[in-house]
This record gives sequence, C-alpha cells and structure tokens, in this order.
Amino acid sequence: MSTRLAADSHPSGPLQNPGRVGGLFDVFRRRYLLKLLVRKELRIRYQGSVVGFAWSYVKPAVRFVMYYAIIGLILGPKSLENRALHIFAGMIMVAFFTNALSAGTKSVVKNKSLVRKINLPREMFPVASIMVSVYHMIPMYVIILFGCLLTGWHPDLGALLAGVMALAIVLTWGLGVALLFSALNVFFRDMQNIIDVVQTVITWTVPMIYPFSIIADRFRETSQAVYELYLSSPLCIAVLLNDRAFWVPSVDRPQQAITEELPAHLFQRGLLMIVLGLVFVWIAQAVFARLESRFAEKV
Repeated sequence: MSTRLAADSHPSGPLQNPGRVGGLFDVFRRRYLLKLLVRKELRIRYQGSVVGFAWSYVKPAVRFVMYYAIIGLILGPKSLENRALHIFAGMIMVAFFTNALSAGTKSVVKNKSLVRKINLPREMFPVASIMVSVYHMIPMYVIILFGCLLTGWHPDLGALLAGVMALAIVLTWGLGVALLFSALNVFFRDMQNIIDVVQTVITWTVPMIYPFSIIADRFRETSQAVYELYLSSPLCIAVLLNDRAFWVPSVDRPQQAITEELPAHLFQRGLLMIVLGLVFVWIAQAVFARLESRFAEKV
C-alpha cells in the first residue's frame, strides 16, 4: 500500500519499468539515438572510400547515362520515347524497395551486440535502415530532375501528386517489410536467400524495363484476372505513379493520350496501396513486438 502511495505521489507520475518500450513511437521519441544509428550505417558503408558519399551520385548517374546512350542508340527513339527516363523513374522505386528489403532484413542481426547490451526499442534498427535507404534516394531524385529538365519536362499538379503518392507507397511498404523480415531473420537465417530471390522477381514484375502498355495490350482484354493480379503489387503501382510524375510530362505527346496507356483509376489504386501499407506496418509491428523478447537469446 505504501509503495503504491509513493508511486502515485511521485512528481512526474507513476514509476514506470525502464525496460518498457513503445515500439515505433518510442523510436521517433529517441530521435537523437536514431540519428546516431543512421550516421553509423553511413560511415560503415563508405569507410575507406576516397570520395565517400559522392558515390551515391556517381553510380546512379552512370546508370542513367548508360540507359540514355546505349539503349537510345540500340533500340532507337521509336521503341519508347525518353526510355531512359522511363527506366530511371521505375528504378528509383525498385532500388529503394530492394535496398530496404535487404538492409532491413539484416538490421537486427547485424546489430546483435547492441541488441544484447543496450535497452532500446529494437524497431530502431529496421527504421534506421529505411532512413539510410531514403538518404540514398536523394541523389537519384536530383539526377532524374536534371534529366527531366534536359528533355523538356512540363509537370502538372497530377505529376506532383503522383510523385508524392509513389514515395508514400514505398516508404510504408518498405518499413513494414523491414520490420517483419528483420524479426523473422533472427529465427530463420534462410531469409536472406529468400530476399535474393524476391529481388530478382521484383525487377521483372514491375513496368520498369518494359512499358506498362505491353502488359495492358496482352492481358487487359484477354485475361482480366492476370491483369489485376499484376496491378495488385504495391511496387508496381508506385512505379506507375513515378512514371506519371517524371516520364509522362517529358513525352512530346498530349498527356491525355499517354496517360490513357496507364491503368484506369491509378490515383485511387495508389491511395488504396497507401492505406493497405499502413495496415501492413501495424501488422508487422505487432509481429515484431511479439518476437523481440527472444531476440537477445537468438542473435
């Protein structure tokens, strides 16, 4: 009874268990610690490098130039107008998601010394991996904007909305996947091999290298089930929205004609994917919280 009275009369409220954490909310409450983890990840990635973070600009820039020069020269402009922009717009979404998938899956195991020794919300590790992936998206956006300006980009309000929605989709689904797979990877180390397979499949199941019009022409009328199954991928919708943001406004044709080649109700599909992504994050967080009590003994 006296213990309860002492706790209730404490100036800052009832005493709390110092080991209790609040999941994702606690991660962002401890922003300073999160910032330290992100800095550590970036420092390790570029340790010993002469140019350091500049590689984040060099590598995507070289990819863009190769697409622009090689594919443009070999396939010619008639194959797909501004094909380099089309591929690179999709690549931004795919590169972020695959990086989030790979780094997020390994995030808890890679920080096993911190998991064993320090009391902190373990969700901080997959969240930090997502933030590092976001950090590496910035150079890709800079490069594609530069490419868009070279090709006579004329964006509208729909393009801006599409770009924001595409980013929201990959952020929510990337965070959910990182939370879920990082927890499962503690118990099943085969997860990394599964991730390698998934990354290969992802490249060919989104309209990045090829235009969506190929899928539409082949399946929209003949096999509606296959067509809708293809569009059920959040990453596919994110790629299409990013095309709408960057590639469509650069094409020298009426936007109404080119947008008709995209799936119907694209923005509604994008909004649905964002909502489902938030639900997926909630489920992934619940699974993570249920498993994290055994992390220290398993890692």
